[in-house]
Amino acid sequence: MMLPKNRFKKALQEGRQQIGLWNTIPGSLTAEMLATCGFDWMVIDTEHSLTDVPDVLPMLQAVAPYRTAPVVRPANNDKVLIKRLLDFGAQTLLIPYVQNAFEARAAVEAIRYAPRGVRGVAGMMRASVFQTVQDYHRRAEEELCLILQIETIEAVDRIGEIARVEGVDALFIGPADLAASMGHVGNLDHPDVVATVERAIHAIVDAGLPAGILVTDLEFARRCIEWGTTFTAVGIDMTLLAQAARGLSARFRD
Repeated sequence: MMLPKNRFKKALQEGRQQIGLWNTIPGSLTAEMLATCGFDWMVIDTEHSLTDVPDVLPMLQAVAPYRTAPVVRPANNDKVLIKRLLDFGAQTLLIPYVQNAFEARAAVEAIRYAPRGVRGVAGMMRASVFQTVQDYHRRAEEELCLILQIETIEAVDRIGEIARVEGVDALFIGPADLAASMGHVGNLDHPDVVATVERAIHAIVDAGLPAGILVTDLEFARRCIEWGTTFTAVGIDMTLLAQAARGLSARFRD
């Protein structure tokens, strides 16, 4: 059995724009439905949702037959959480709230086996297709994709040093926390926040890495793409559900 290919990582390396969606509603049925909606990638979020580590495995299994690539966000930059998600077969991880090169190196080490890292070794796991992938433990990192989140003004100022850490595949801007760190919590439209997002995107691209972002304002999303993002999330499942339900309700109230 060959090592499963990471289509999303290949697309980032080739600079092809990837449009994504956030999956915060737990459960394999919702994940599978979202995977049929035509997005290039989808974040299975365990940081700001009810989804927990054991929920991720059936969600990955549900998404597997479809072209949408799953990206899993652990609750934090923790080697135990990362190890478990990788063993389940996650190939792309989005690590939240990375502030500096030291934390970036910790994330890189968490996805790699010794002597290059600290990932614990297991045998019978989904990641190795249950021990049928030849040389899985020596080759696993070839198809792993590590994305780090830039979520504060301090991290924006350190994009250069974070991007230079070997093993980091891409950087992702979290605009909500970035705005909060700048004293504009809840105000993503503030001119200073918008300017900082633009500066961060340019800094990531100039450092030679793909830049990503989550933006639900579609006009702003298009501006981010113009500035240089190559993986751009444009919606959140819970938000889309609420908007559609409220809109339907309002039509009949009127």
